[in-house]
Amino acid sequence: MARTATQYRCSSCGATSGRWYGRCPKCGEFSTVEEQAAAPATPGLRSNARASAPSRPARPVSEVVTGGPVQRLATGIGEFDRVLGGGLVAGQVCLCSGPPGSGKSTLLLAVADSVARRSGRSVLYISGEESVEQIAVRAQRIGAESPRLLLADDTDLGTVIGHVDAASGSSGERSAELALVIIDSVQTIASADVEGRAGGVTQTMEVAQVLTRVAKSRGLPMILVGQVTKDSTVAGPRALEHIVDTTLSLDGDKHASLRVLRTVKNRFGSLEVAAFEQTDAGLAEVLDPSSLFREQRAAPVPGTCVTVTVEGHRALTAEIQALVAGSNNPNPRRAVSGLDSARAAMLIAVAERATKIRLYDKDVFLATVAGMRVSDPGTDLAVCLAVISAAVGQPVPLDVIALGEVALSGDVRPVPMLAERAAEAARLGFARLLVPAGSRGRLDGRKLGATLVEVGNLEDAIGAIRRAGLSSIR
Repeated sequence: MARTATQYRCSSCGATSGRWYGRCPKCGEFSTVEEQAAAPATPGLRSNARASAPSRPARPVSEVVTGGPVQRLATGIGEFDRVLGGGLVAGQVCLCSGPPGSGKSTLLLAVADSVARRSGRSVLYISGEESVEQIAVRAQRIGAESPRLLLADDTDLGTVIGHVDAASGSSGERSAELALVIIDSVQTIASADVEGRAGGVTQTMEVAQVLTRVAKSRGLPMILVGQVTKDSTVAGPRALEHIVDTTLSLDGDKHASLRVLRTVKNRFGSLEVAAFEQTDAGLAEVLDPSSLFREQRAAPVPGTCVTVTVEGHRALTAEIQALVAGSNNPNPRRAVSGLDSARAAMLIAVAERATKIRLYDKDVFLATVAGMRVSDPGTDLAVCLAVISAAVGQPVPLDVIALGEVALSGDVRPVPMLAERAAEAARLGFARLLVPAGSRGRLDGRKLGATLVEVGNLEDAIGAIRRAGLSSIR
């Protein structure tokens, strides 16, 4: 804590000084200088800031709101537009991150080419990681050869802004010539006016703030590619995600061709998910990803159960797979892939208590298909049934799908967007839907073309499956 300075004040003239005097040096009076403790510093009052006239006065919201829909720039790639909420907004800054090799640069190069062809305006793609020649090789491979697609390679922030000025044909004004700017990646750009290495906290924040200011002042959409750490988080300061308007995450199993693009943050839309397949010609859209996240088989297999999860406003089927094996280890394994490990451990305990099956001395493995990440509590019932099915060695029928959240008490609770989940399950041909109790008032089984089986708790779900053919579950 800082020391409070002692001051001396003359009671006659009010003069102050840092030391005591027998005679006031200002008024000449004797014995008038007295000790006076200085007032403690108050937080927020140390600044010398003074009020100044704003350059843009505050306006009523009724004058700002136009009343019509927000004007968006469609990229022409439907799945990419979906995660953006319909397209790019003027001045929007989007951060797209993902592990190395996930396809970020390939996807954004295809986006740049599509925007250039559709809008008839220039699109500037600046790379700090590759040379122009290397980018051109990829562009030729995926067919991104629009004459309005401009490529540049530089790592200096001032030069990057110079490229934007040159491509837009103006300096500091709203440009109609430039439709989109893509920076690959923000961690490779550095400013000569700021100390520190490129990719460091100071440099990354400075670069992001300057580029954001350029995009906002000119009404120019901008996409920044972000590198990630080994924990799959965006490299650099966490504040980077607060600066931008939209944060996208592209991930997928490196041994599979499927790539999932998720919206982590979006100021201009809801959180959505899109699927792409990595091919020799780039990333191809997967218009119906539900078929990718579950296995296609002619006969049921023990330890599997299908459910429907919701990403944004999109309902996707997901298959939960479980394996229960004996263990001689005093601490049996609980391995999880694609699910939350803490919640999976809880559901294993709930399933063990509901069925009286011994699982505490067995290894339990849980996974999703195609590397899908599921964090939706609405898949709890499917996780429990998959574990029970694997433990008893009896399969869940292929036409059964489970929807519901499971509480610690074993009760099956309602889940949001149940109608959308049920509609997706019925569209894919599932005849029997295990749903939480009280769902009949929200769902019409005849309209869906499926049988609704209400279950109040995990024991009811086990009974419903037993009546459907799983006679080994008690």
